[in-house]
Amino acid sequence: MDLDKQKILIVDDMPMNIKILNEVLQEDYLTYYATGGKQAIEMTSRIVPDLILLDIIMPEVNGYEVYKTIRDEDNLSDIPIIFITAMDDVIDESYGLNMGAVDYITKPFNPLIVKLRVKNQLELKRHRDFLSKLAAKDGLTGIANRRTFDDSYRKEWTRAVRMKSTLSLILIDIDYFKLYNDSYGHMQGDICLKKVAETLQGCLKRPADLAARYGGEEFVCLLPETDIDGLAQIGNNIRASIEALKIPHEYSLASNCVTVSMGGSEARPTTDILPETFLTHVDELLYRSKEEGRNRLKHDVFPG
Repeated sequence: MDLDKQKILIVDDMPMNIKILNEVLQEDYLTYYATGGKQAIEMTSRIVPDLILLDIIMPEVNGYEVYKTIRDEDNLSDIPIIFITAMDDVIDESYGLNMGAVDYITKPFNPLIVKLRVKNQLELKRHRDFLSKLAAKDGLTGIANRRTFDDSYRKEWTRAVRMKSTLSLILIDIDYFKLYNDSYGHMQGDICLKKVAETLQGCLKRPADLAARYGGEEFVCLLPETDIDGLAQIGNNIRASIEALKIPHEYSLASNCVTVSMGGSEARPTTDILPETFLTHVDELLYRSKEEGRNRLKHDVFPG
């Protein structure tokens, strides 16, 4: 399987239509298929395709309903969808396009025309994904930026409420970084920030975990479905790994090398708790970590 190939989900209740489209597209793309609306929704969540070719008239759950369900999911809402249908009424076509579909193809279709339209949409998708990745990264360190963290935090909080699961946060601050910058220069300061960011990224092993630059010399780790024990393990690993870099900092009052102070907490989000309230609590723990001597992790279970 070529993992560099883009993924297409073909949704049609007629096996012959799936066969024709698959023969045209399988050489250039990874093709998957579903023969009903419910199966299409399940497969979309599982494989997260780059494009969906979606039949409108299907039993049980029609294409419009499938479209609405997919659009309501944050991690699926950007997938381009092309409606394929035997309906050729202008009203039906405009309805599909007004919903947000990127194209509309009527049956019987010319497979080569379908291939060209698919190619155009996937090239646009690849370009959008590239720009999105650039916009999501911090320009200096290369890890996620504050905006990406804010978006991810909101989504993970909402998901945790829905799934009744835990969510942990760790705020990280480089100890006496202003003194480091003033003493060693901003160029060395930038190198230090890059090394700390790289180390943070390396300490997070799960795809769902996120390390981001929070601002200045502050970083944050977003840890979905992580309890207090998992938080403590990750936090202590981060602290030890950064200290092990042995970046000289003779002007620090905490150590003779670069260290970090951290505040971390586990929450079980509910609709009664604002995500901002939890973030403020984690920030208070970071403050206490600094007050108690720095180069340490102060953590607890959020009482809210």
